[in-house]
Amino acid sequence: MAGYGDDAGLAAYLAANGYTLPVGAPASAVLRQRGGGYIDGLYGPKFSGQPTGGFAQERAWPRTGASAYGSDIPSEIIPVAVVQASYAAAWQEATAPGSLHVAASTGGAIKREKIGPIETEYVTASGDALIDATVRLQAVEGLLAPFLTVYEPAIFVV
Repeated sequence: MAGYGDDAGLAAYLAANGYTLPVGAPASAVLRQRGGGYIDGLYGPKFSGQPTGGFAQERAWPRTGASAYGSDIPSEIIPVAVVQASYAAAWQEATAPGSLHVAASTGGAIKREKIGPIETEYVTASGDALIDATVRLQAVEGLLAPFLTVYEPAIFVV
């Protein structure tokens, strides 16, 4: 399974944004794989259309029936913004290894703690530990927003 884009594209993206891979970072192909997995896992079900190759397709893109800005996206195209979003996620993974793969538990959550005269109360979470712990990257969300399906109420009055 390959990530979106290619190693040269990732290198160009990093250079254009003034980034350099940290010493000891995984290979570019590994970072692209992890970045693509993050994109597909978090946003794949929210993209408009469906995978061109059906349920057995390795990646969420290319897609059939996808659109952005009111225009259809050809079924053989992977939008540049999707590739760049995967590069942004790859950069996150390079600088904070493992940050894209969340594991969470509410078993040890503390709401209020008192030690002597000092009492601390923590922010209340949503109740869904996985959602609360999921890394959201603003650059990724901005790039992918035009490709996401907006679900609207389907109640019609006649």
